[in-house]
Amino acid sequence: MEYFTLARVIHVIAVILWIGGVAMVTTVIIPAVKRMKSKEERIETFEMIEGKFAIQAKITTLLTGGSGFYMMYELNAWNRYLDYRFWWIHAMTLVWIIFTLILFILEPYVLHKLFKTQALKNPEKTFRIMHRLHWILLVLSLITTAAAVAGSHGWFWLK
Repeated sequence: MEYFTLARVIHVIAVILWIGGVAMVTTVIIPAVKRMKSKEERIETFEMIEGKFAIQAKITTLLTGGSGFYMMYELNAWNRYLDYRFWWIHAMTLVWIIFTLILFILEPYVLHKLFKTQALKNPEKTFRIMHRLHWILLVLSLITTAAAVAGSHGWFWLK
């Protein structure tokens, strides 16, 4: 198997695991945790599950970024960043940067402490805000994924 093809396979599988995990957290885990009776149980359960997913998300975002960079390098496709018809490449890069910043900087150094403090004070509000933010990230990710699949197969919405 050619390295470029392997990079594409890794890229697609990593995106499936990463965004699929975000979908699971957003549509199943957070709603289930929000229904738990005690705030301590909510916080403990969410942190346990999210902590396990964070490991998967970190690995898959690194694989996604590495394989994406490799494909751009091999294709010498950097000029696509200058062509508005390839807006989906900008979107992929932006989504990757957002998640990378959240996973590697914001969550461990800011969000974890902020979540715990706010969830103890007002768990309903904290989980509601967190759930909305997860929905925003999921919708942005799904739009980007759909655009990337269409764009990489030659469908340009903007001519």
